[in-house]
Amino acid sequence: MQATRQEILDYLRRHGHASVRELGGQLRLTPTGIRQHLTVLERDGLVESREERGHVGRPALVYRLTAVGDALYPKRYEALANALIEEARGLLGPDALQKLMKKVAARFAQPYLVRLEGKAPPERAAEVTRIIQERGSLAEWTREGDDFLIRQQTCPFPGVATKNSAVCALEVEFVRRLAGADARLTTSLLRGDGACTYRIRAGRPWPRNGAA
Repeated sequence: MQATRQEILDYLRRHGHASVRELGGQLRLTPTGIRQHLTVLERDGLVESREERGHVGRPALVYRLTAVGDALYPKRYEALANALIEEARGLLGPDALQKLMKKVAARFAQPYLVRLEGKAPPERAAEVTRIIQERGSLAEWTREGDDFLIRQQTCPFPGVATKNSAVCALEVEFVRRLAGADARLTTSLLRGDGACTYRIRAGRPWPRNGAA
């Protein structure tokens, strides 16, 4: 990251938002120079702008970090997740941990179920794939006979899954809940495959209550 652009990001991270004039005063650059840097940062999806009306005059553009820009700053979510999973395993045991992961998956899936109601199997497979993509993973789906294959090419929990593979049960259960049918993990990124592949057997409905 170019030094001045990093300073802009740092300022926005500390203060939440800033105008061109404010950034120029802090970095001792002309408004034209600040705008050039902001243009690059906007192009890269790291900052966004919106008009904000002051007390007098026309609205001024105010800049803030996007979610992508904010994600550049270290967060300890993975460390926290790993510590919680390890403690839960020690306190509850592996079977109870598995059940806990499935309950969390059901909670994650619940808000999406309305989008899947009444859809035929091909439409449902396509919608499940879109939901996976919306959650930040690369994914695609294909049909194989009466089954549907969803290939998830990036892991949503890479820093957790490599240390605690129990989290994979969460994602499998999440896909099962969305698919509304039996779904089996047939390939795995964790095992060195090119994707996590879920085979959805449309002819075998998954119980409504999620019970095995």
